[in-house]
Amino acid sequence: MELGLPGDDDPGRRAVRRWLDEHPRPTGRELAEAGYVAPHWPRPWGLAADPVTQLVIDEELRRAGVRRPVNPIGVGWAGPTLLYAGTEAQQDRWLWPMLSGEELWCQLFSEPGAGSDLASLTTRAVADGEEWVVSGQKVWTTFAHTASFGILLARTDPGAPKHRGISYFVCPMDAPGIEVRPLVDMTGAHAFNEVFFDEVRIPADHLVGGVHGGWELAKVTLGNERVSLSGEGSLWGNGPTAADLVDLVRAAGGAPTPELRHRLVDVWVEGEILRVLRLRTVSAVLAGRVPGPEASVRKAIADAHGQHVMNLGRDLAGPYAMLAATGPTEGWGAPAPAPEWPGSTWANGFLFSPALTVGGGTAEVQRNIVAERVLGLPRDPGLA
Repeated sequence: MELGLPGDDDPGRRAVRRWLDEHPRPTGRELAEAGYVAPHWPRPWGLAADPVTQLVIDEELRRAGVRRPVNPIGVGWAGPTLLYAGTEAQQDRWLWPMLSGEELWCQLFSEPGAGSDLASLTTRAVADGEEWVVSGQKVWTTFAHTASFGILLARTDPGAPKHRGISYFVCPMDAPGIEVRPLVDMTGAHAFNEVFFDEVRIPADHLVGGVHGGWELAKVTLGNERVSLSGEGSLWGNGPTAADLVDLVRAAGGAPTPELRHRLVDVWVEGEILRVLRLRTVSAVLAGRVPGPEASVRKAIADAHGQHVMNLGRDLAGPYAMLAATGPTEGWGAPAPAPEWPGSTWANGFLFSPALTVGGGTAEVQRNIVAERVLGLPRDPGLA
């Protein structure tokens, strides 16, 4: 599906190409300072770019073989919240190294007893002079073992109703008293972690927004999280897309059966629908609106779509799917997949894909949000 993108003679496209000609192997910092890491962010960190301009930039970066720095939680979740509520000093300190990929970020929200019902969190932060002292536990913390900073929710008024009395902090992950323990998943690797806080001291100027105002900022983060988790790739915005799978099958001579051919068409259609929904969501952000229930609509669709893509990739592989490093078409005697998505990516993606409908808010939670905030249905009796 074409969206009428500008052609080769477009001044904006030519400007991006000139920059890439001058920076054939740009560093993360160079990409950040050019505004190409998050083009929709306001200046000076981005270009305040509209969706069409973003697509043009994305196309030109792909054409040049240039990848943005990998920092999904920082750029996708923490950054928009700091833009929304951070002080100028906080933005200057954290946004540039975040965009450049020099400082990786994680999210310290979920707890063993506060996952889908996040407002039930019990991690405490107590004021002590110019510091806050944090004690408690977080879980399912992606990248905690490599992150420099984390966005942290902690209860600062235990006597308040559960949606109040919560504050939002930036937590240095090398602070004394933090222990990170890995949670190994079905792929045999680990991105998730448990994090324990034993009287961890956080400077007072790491508080974002007002004291006890963390729940409103958490909703900003979670709205952007659902946008970020629903990026182009089928694995929470990462990894291959449905179009990549179609390209593989086309290069191998086509689907081997009518049933697999029909399923391939179905996932491609899903991918195109999600691409248009993402443009709508980005347009809302550019218009100054905080991501709302529409982000939950897209995430609910995208999570199932990721599972459809990965399941189809394994089914296309047939009996070769039992081999851990085989891609969807390698068993057909077809050319090996592009180096960007080797066979191991498809195998690991299939094993990881069950997590898609759980992480970042379960599929059931997303549907409750849509039911109540979009369709105007009464609250789920089981949650009343």
